[in-house]
Amino acid sequence: MLRLAAGMMDRGYSVDIVVGRRQGELTDSIPTGANVYEIGQKRKRKQLGAARVHMFRAGRVTWPFIFNRNLRKLRPFQRFIELPAFTKYLRKKRPDAVLAAEPRYNLIAALARCSARVNTRVVISERVQPSRRADDQGPWAHPHLHGLLRFGYLSADAIVAVSNGVADDLATFARIPREQIATVYNPVIGSDSLALAKESLDHPWFAPDAPPVVLAAGRIDPQKDYLTLLSAFSMVRLEREVRLVILGAAGHGCTDYVQEVHRLAEALGIAKDVFFPGFVANPFAYMAGASLLVLSSIYEGLPGVLVQALACGCPVVSTDCPSGPREILEDGRYGPLVPIGDDRAMADAMIRTLDRPLAREALRARGATFSVENAVDGYLSLLLGNTASVGTDQGECAAMTG
Repeated sequence: MLRLAAGMMDRGYSVDIVVGRRQGELTDSIPTGANVYEIGQKRKRKQLGAARVHMFRAGRVTWPFIFNRNLRKLRPFQRFIELPAFTKYLRKKRPDAVLAAEPRYNLIAALARCSARVNTRVVISERVQPSRRADDQGPWAHPHLHGLLRFGYLSADAIVAVSNGVADDLATFARIPREQIATVYNPVIGSDSLALAKESLDHPWFAPDAPPVVLAAGRIDPQKDYLTLLSAFSMVRLEREVRLVILGAAGHGCTDYVQEVHRLAEALGIAKDVFFPGFVANPFAYMAGASLLVLSSIYEGLPGVLVQALACGCPVVSTDCPSGPREILEDGRYGPLVPIGDDRAMADAMIRTLDRPLAREALRARGATFSVENAVDGYLSLLLGNTASVGTDQGECAAMTG
């Protein structure tokens, strides 16, 4: 979202970034000149009542959900606590278009426009397959909310998925006509990517004469299936000297899983060859210095780490998970695809790729297709309703995300 915001601002658009809270590792990456609005509020009874009123104002289709006894245990108005604040934002700022991300904010954007009675164009985006969302607190996890979500999605002016796999799953799971869902790949590679890749790493494992480094990147939680990766790495380690670096902070509520990952590394006898730097601001430098990147995920939407690695010329191995890897790697043309959870197949693919990596220039060319420019073209076309020449008419867009 921050890359999209910067790309749109480069073309002369004014951008507001609307968030629940202005916090997290990426706050320093907010583009200069973007206006940031916080709409997160404490869950006080008065604010919950306001959320109820704004849902009521959004239209009759929401009324059954307001009075549905089955929803009481889900506390639906706490889920949409930001609705009154975002409705107020729309009335005051009246942006030309809104781009929302993630199911809860997608629905808030759709309901707020109805409640605010404004003509703002609303484009919503799905980042991960709804059927794969394992978070019990996520809206798609509760059948009682499906009808409300479907109403919100169908009332939007456009629906975007980050990959064809996500689009197909959304169409099937949410019963939305597939032709109403556009696919726009994420803006992964920007003008700064090559410069970031050239930054030096002050770590002995990346010295010119050091053993090969296998890299993984992503928050440490069960979705990424680092247990399978560690098992596969231990098999590779039996055959050659190699090291593993896993970039990423612990996922929310994943303390037990993080401990399990570290315990497995100890049990496999590879702990001294595995390094966990945590969150790093510049993963490109690690990818440029690694001999291989491995994605071990159970599911994804469009895994940006594969694209980043390709753009750095780093060979990759990935699980054939839904969705994104098969699209990015063109059915295995740019890197092997292995079954989910199969440590032996993963280890074999890692060894083959380390022995016979693809040409780095070919990998870089593939990664470059997932550029900020291409993504901005796609999103602006939808935000403008295909009625204006992309990048010429100035306007104001709001990007809303958690």
